[in-house]
Amino acid sequence: MDYQWLSLIPPVLAIGLALFSKKVIPSLAIGIISGAFILSNYQPVATITKALGMMTEKVTDSWNLCILGFLVILGILVHLVTVAGGSAAYGKWAATKIKTRSGAKLSTFFLGILIFIDDYFNSLTVGTVMRPVTDKYNISRAKLAYVLDATAAPICIIAPVSSWVATIMSTMGDKFKATGLEMEPFSAFLMTIPLNLYAILTIIMVILVSLYKLDFGPMLTHEERAVNEGDLGVLTVVANEEEKVSDKGKVMDLVVPIAGLVVFVLTAMVYTGGYFDGGVSVIGAIKNTDAAKSLLYGGSAALVLSLLMFLPRGVVTVGQLPKAVYGGFMSMLPANLILIFAWTIGGIIGELGTGVYLANQLGDKLPFWVYPSLAFILSGFMAFATGTSWGTFAIMIPIAIDLALIVDPQLLSILMASVLAGAVYGDHCSPISDTTILSSTGAGCKHIDHVSTQLPYASLVGSICFLGYIFSAVMTKITDSVLLNATLTLIICSGLLVISLNVLHRLSTARVEKSKEITV
Repeated sequence: MDYQWLSLIPPVLAIGLALFSKKVIPSLAIGIISGAFILSNYQPVATITKALGMMTEKVTDSWNLCILGFLVILGILVHLVTVAGGSAAYGKWAATKIKTRSGAKLSTFFLGILIFIDDYFNSLTVGTVMRPVTDKYNISRAKLAYVLDATAAPICIIAPVSSWVATIMSTMGDKFKATGLEMEPFSAFLMTIPLNLYAILTIIMVILVSLYKLDFGPMLTHEERAVNEGDLGVLTVVANEEEKVSDKGKVMDLVVPIAGLVVFVLTAMVYTGGYFDGGVSVIGAIKNTDAAKSLLYGGSAALVLSLLMFLPRGVVTVGQLPKAVYGGFMSMLPANLILIFAWTIGGIIGELGTGVYLANQLGDKLPFWVYPSLAFILSGFMAFATGTSWGTFAIMIPIAIDLALIVDPQLLSILMASVLAGAVYGDHCSPISDTTILSSTGAGCKHIDHVSTQLPYASLVGSICFLGYIFSAVMTKITDSVLLNATLTLIICSGLLVISLNVLHRLSTARVEKSKEITV
């Protein structure tokens, strides 16, 4: 059945209510019920059955179960590291090495770049390591969450080796075969990297706001509150409040478990990718890895390593382990619940055909230079509505290839890049995106605070990308060089970004100062 515009009701309802009420889970629940109501032909009993059935299907999915398990294990690991005094010791040590707020933010940024294999792993690991440091310099948790999110998906989508690239290449390869294009998927992906304007400009923006304090909008309010009042916007977890922290903790009690987590996850990725079976290179194994299982295996090994470190030295006692399990579970419960509801509404949206309906609205009678920007916007809206970049790739990459073959084959790389960029943009804006949720979790930030502060930042970059893709499309008629096209486009877009940031910062600062005068 073709639900057409009705397919837009669940995502629009869920997102609108989440932004208005600031209550994510109830909003998602209403979106799920509304979609199930449509799918069940408006039968109340069948609606409940459909909603519960979809939720059960998503929760019992092996990939999703591994992600939920990894989150709980990470919560326990973080709890143990905290109780052992590792986080406190690292915070004291880092305070002697990092002397400024900008240094703390840039350190978070560079650590995020180093962990490029998987966005889930990136957000949670970097957040765990850097929270004590950013707290020391009164950096709001909203800003930390933004830096985490801005170095997760944008890095993964331009890194030649990541869990994202495997998905993208498989989609490209299937479509190339279907259309008879003699292109190697990995080479095609590499051509999109310099044209992925959203990923590159987001990275540039993180550096600019970290170095020059060019905050604006709600983020400026959060940062001023953190500096002037010491209110970081921390998401408190009651289960951890009364836990005694060891005074015998050392920096290695944080560094070794986290480093072990990185090493074990990378090893697990190579293992699940078939490297140890022979005949597959390390790079090939990572391309074919099962990221969810790798996170679970690596997390479990890191947890065992931490116990072997902590128990013999007495920084964590056997009697504290039940509290650690409970505390770790409770700390990740909000993220797990939101993920379960987000996956469920994603399944409902998929059955309604929301993505297909949106894709079909893209016409083929427009000027050639419009299509990359149009593909960027459509991918962005689709990812925003569904909360998933990967689902958007599956729908929009084939459409982009078809459009290029129909309109102008020279647009192929730009159209594919604009789809990838738009998917990450929409993912960054969506309150139901799993990477957005996990960035909030990694930062220990209220989820709605992260969404409301990141949205203006992401949209500024998205607006510049829209213009950039128009320029890039026009440039295809002037030069055949993808690198020259990308270089000129990035220079112009970077200039626009610097100017826009300065203007918005000044306007926001003036507005804040004016409101202070009125209050006084």
